[in-house]
Amino acid sequence: MRLTAEVHVIGSGRLGLGITHDLDCHVYLIDGGGEAALIDAGVGLSGQLIVDEIIRSGVDPSRVRTLLLTHAHPDHAGGTADLVRRLGVRVFASPATAAAVRAADRAATGLEVGVRAGLYPADFGLEECLVGEVHHGDRLAVGSVVIEVVATPGHSAGHLSFMLHRPGGSDLFSGDAMLFGGQIILQPTDDCEWYAQLDTLHRLAELTHEGLFPGHLGVAVRGGDRHARAAVERIAATGTPPLFAP
Repeated sequence: MRLTAEVHVIGSGRLGLGITHDLDCHVYLIDGGGEAALIDAGVGLSGQLIVDEIIRSGVDPSRVRTLLLTHAHPDHAGGTADLVRRLGVRVFASPATAAAVRAADRAATGLEVGVRAGLYPADFGLEECLVGEVHHGDRLAVGSVVIEVVATPGHSAGHLSFMLHRPGGSDLFSGDAMLFGGQIILQPTDDCEWYAQLDTLHRLAELTHEGLFPGHLGVAVRGGDRHARAAVERIAATGTPPLFAP
């Protein structure tokens, strides 16, 4: 599903568009012309559907060479190894996320908590996968566009967002650091940190961008930077940002 000239949604589950597996986050395709990249991998139970959506978007899968992970939770990173096999992509994430995905660490990825909460089947498995590391401020060229790494900790250890710099403007891929309307997700995981999340919202409110493409729920193709500012205004008025309650 095309959102802008460069951005497509090619995966999305029950907390979104319902085009791939129910447990998938939004999986985005960024088309830079000669090369393309993915933001997040989904849960890993509908890899062929994601490839089919790439083809349906008009992009040759052979042009997809990079996969960027916002964080290690299974709905975002569980499909990493599968997409590496299907597409041959190189994968990058923060050091914390890279370590968790490389080791298929059930605790560090939040899978153990997710299974106890009934979010994932008890027999859900993770695969080890080679993941390179990126850091805040790094820039990756993808064809004619540039993707900038933005550290957004709080929702999970090492959470990253990605700013797409394209002709005429910028778009933010915020993962689960912030959803539409400035909402945040609080989870009973060891690495979910309230004060880091609030700091992240304040830093996001200082950014200027058109599109807001989060990990779940709605998206904005214009006025995307209003959402973080609305969250900060809510914090100033009530002490808390908008909270997502599934």
